[in-house]
Amino acid sequence: MSSSAFLVVGLGNPGPDYSANRHNVGQMALSVLADRHNATFKSHKSNAAVAEARLGYGGAKLILAKPGSYMNTSGGPVSSLLKFYDLPLSNLIVLHDELDIDAETIRIKQGGGHAGHNGLRDIISACGSNDFTRVRIGIGRPPGRMDTADFVLKDFNSTERKYLPLTLELAADAVEEIVRSGVLEAQNKINPRV
Repeated sequence: MSSSAFLVVGLGNPGPDYSANRHNVGQMALSVLADRHNATFKSHKSNAAVAEARLGYGGAKLILAKPGSYMNTSGGPVSSLLKFYDLPLSNLIVLHDELDIDAETIRIKQGGGHAGHNGLRDIISACGSNDFTRVRIGIGRPPGRMDTADFVLKDFNSTERKYLPLTLELAADAVEEIVRSGVLEAQNKINPRV
């Protein structure tokens, strides 16, 4: 594991208008991970902001990326980065918001469908496979009859913001655990017991 590299992608929409939206929680968690490793994002020709770090001395290389495209077209930058760094899809970890998981909950998943998440749908389409790891960051379901699109494109409310820093730290922990120990062991540690 120690000599390998992983592409870690935080999904979201570009620009300050979206930065605090629920839909951008993947990018928020990626920023926490970058801060832990003193990694600075720089513009990359793949239409992404990229930062590089090592997971400890002699540890795996982390290529942290925030696509510069909108969520629905995340696949192009992700596919380009995999080619640029010559990485297999199995070394891709995607952090994203998840409606089907309660807020403040993190789940690690290997493969699977997109469950209506347009960012995942586009990555699967652009890469030709769903065989990558996801760190699913729970945001819960919209209240009442609120439209799902409206819910994910709204900022976290004041109650959610109290717990958000801890959730983002846990998502960053999940990435580190996947890289250090593999998906199964990381799932055993991070995924909540049902």
